[in-house]
Amino acid sequence: MRLLNAALWLCLLSSCRQDMHDQPRYTPLQPSTFFADGRSARPIPAESIARGDLDRTSVGYTGLEHDAFAATIPYPVDDSLLQRGQQRFDIYCAPCHGYLGDGDGMIARRGFLGPANLHTDRVRRSPPGYLFQVISNGFGAMPEYADQIPPRDRWAIIAYLRALEFSQHAPINGIPPDRRGGLL
Repeated sequence: MRLLNAALWLCLLSSCRQDMHDQPRYTPLQPSTFFADGRSARPIPAESIARGDLDRTSVGYTGLEHDAFAATIPYPVDDSLLQRGQQRFDIYCAPCHGYLGDGDGMIARRGFLGPANLHTDRVRRSPPGYLFQVISNGFGAMPEYADQIPPRDRWAIIAYLRALEFSQHAPINGIPPDRRGGLL
């Protein structure tokens, strides 16, 4: 039995290898014959930005402008931004808030805590920077989405939400008089 135990230990210990520790490698700034310029480290490509060195203080990343919530969306609101916002809204927001933003998504229909109705006066009066912060950091039972939705897409969602709110609360004065009859 001892002989079998010793053989087993010998097999296990012999399978340990140091290949990863003993592989050839260069120390920083060591000369090399592999590359034509003689350097082992490659030069940093022009206009590259180190991870974590982005301007994280700008309105586009924080939603804040002069220590207050941004009053406007920092990107031009055009058709492509609205389409991207609708696509992202349908993926990230509609499961809870519903496709109309009225809080009647599948999560609420399945009996979970109902999310906010995005057509309330409080939400409609909120500045876009506040909505950016809510999407980024979460609010109440809503989780944070900063890691899942890039900043530009968060602004696209806000632009689409504003269009969605307008579609549900458009003032009658904005509709030509000859077309108002079909709405009532």
